[in-house]
Amino acid sequence: MTAILGLNAYHGDAAAALVVDGDLVAAAEEERFNRVKHSAGFPVQAAAWCLADAGLTAADLDHVAVSRDPWANLVPKLVRTARHGMRPGFLRARAANAARIRDVRPTLAEALGERELRARFHGVEHHRAHVASAFLVSPFDDAAVLSIDGFGDFASAMIAVGSGSGYRVLDRVLFPHSLGILYTAVSQWLGFPKYGDEGKVMGLAPYGRPSEASALRELVRSRGARYELGLPYFRHHTGGVDLTWDGGTPTIGRLYSDALVRLLGPARAPESALDSRHEDVAASLQHVFEEAYLHLVRAVQERTGLWRLCLAGGVALNAVANGRIRPETPFEDVWVQPAAGDSGTAVGAAYDVWCRTLGGGRGFVMEHAYVGPEYSDDDCLRALEKARLPHRRLDDGELFASVAERIAAGDVVGWFQGRMELGPRALGNRSIVVDPRRAEIKDVLNARVKHREPFRPFAPSILAEATGDWFEQDYSSPFMVLVYKTRAEKRESIPAVNHVDDTGRLQTVERRVNDRYWRLIKEFERLTGVPVVLNTSFNENEPIVMTPEHAIDCFVRTRMDVLALGNRLVVRAG
Repeated sequence: MTAILGLNAYHGDAAAALVVDGDLVAAAEEERFNRVKHSAGFPVQAAAWCLADAGLTAADLDHVAVSRDPWANLVPKLVRTARHGMRPGFLRARAANAARIRDVRPTLAEALGERELRARFHGVEHHRAHVASAFLVSPFDDAAVLSIDGFGDFASAMIAVGSGSGYRVLDRVLFPHSLGILYTAVSQWLGFPKYGDEGKVMGLAPYGRPSEASALRELVRSRGARYELGLPYFRHHTGGVDLTWDGGTPTIGRLYSDALVRLLGPARAPESALDSRHEDVAASLQHVFEEAYLHLVRAVQERTGLWRLCLAGGVALNAVANGRIRPETPFEDVWVQPAAGDSGTAVGAAYDVWCRTLGGGRGFVMEHAYVGPEYSDDDCLRALEKARLPHRRLDDGELFASVAERIAAGDVVGWFQGRMELGPRALGNRSIVVDPRRAEIKDVLNARVKHREPFRPFAPSILAEATGDWFEQDYSSPFMVLVYKTRAEKRESIPAVNHVDDTGRLQTVERRVNDRYWRLIKEFERLTGVPVVLNTSFNENEPIVMTPEHAIDCFVRTRMDVLALGNRLVVRAG
């Protein structure tokens, strides 16, 4: 047996993943344990859980793979620093972060309750970990691979060709140029400064017109399979931007310069009112970003000559742009790592060591993201009894029928089943599920549970076999990372999941992948004729719930109507 623990440490979305003999047996983000959104620092609890879940001890670990390599791209890093300099405080912070990455052995040993570890440790370049997470667990024997994000190990993108059990790096885009930085900087100008706020801007964009696209094209230029930023509009390259990766929720200092203010006008203050100009800038940002992104994708296809594409990196979570790849580029097949952000590098680092260092073969395909903790019926019962919540235990047939009836009647249902999902999307195991036929249900969800900005859309989960009947594309989208147009004749039937631009960021649900969620949606279709439910993450301004206790706490403090905790059903009185 060969056991490899992959870690994303001292970076946003800290996470751990365990690969045993080439199979991904467990993976989870630290935020789900410590309840701090996008938790940085070291994945202490996630790492310990991965081993415990697999019935292993620290002595069983053969390899530890960390998804950072401070030595990667060292020459261009030193040249850049020598020529342009950085603030001493910024350099000290980066040096301290690199030192922690270079020697995580004592921290991991402490997390696992050991004095020392026999495992061999490996540093895997950040974008190599992304590439490995995209290709080495994909369903493709060969594919072009694109990793693209803000920055990691001095690079913002990597282009590779995957074949068999390996991959070959063709190119990198190095600091200071980054499509991720472009999107984050303008998101900050729009008054969305928090780590992960870029998704809000993607949701805002359809409300505006791309009237500022010409201006924003000053910020980025495509150069074949590369891109360059209009650096006068940014600050990250001049002295460094303050970042916090030590623990807690990451923070990023202001990325845009005063030149962007002169170009667009005064920045919006966070939490202040949005007006049509902000909507237009968001639309323009998405438009210009998509131009550069799709140009890059086409250039990658031309350079590789391949017809399948694998994607990872935080930018690969831009589902609107992803939905345009198959219709508008030569690529015929697309696979996006469900944990495309930095948490997925824990998976990729482990597989990079398994395949590239150890020569292990590929056999595992990541058909689903259900690799986190799960809880027994007894666990659920104990949590309910401790909370003194009256409930009934139903068999499967009665459970699916009862919950589907509640959804069809307009109730808000917390659906807690099986193993937790890896990645930012709730995919039917830690979900809040409601009726997509009710336009008003979005306001109900926001008033009673989610408290999100009203412009942010909610996503549809659909029976995979019905996708083509309801959306203009029928290509599999199991991870909610592709946006498709809703068919014109179906839009009025599912207004709660049809965004203002008549699109949905859908999840296609196959019975062989998630039988319980498929059966729930099938029961809803039997009652209503609609094979779609609205699916949003089971949380309230916090990480997605992990344990029965988390689910009960969220249910109690919000105004959900029903909680399905495994086969145990709680209905709120009154």
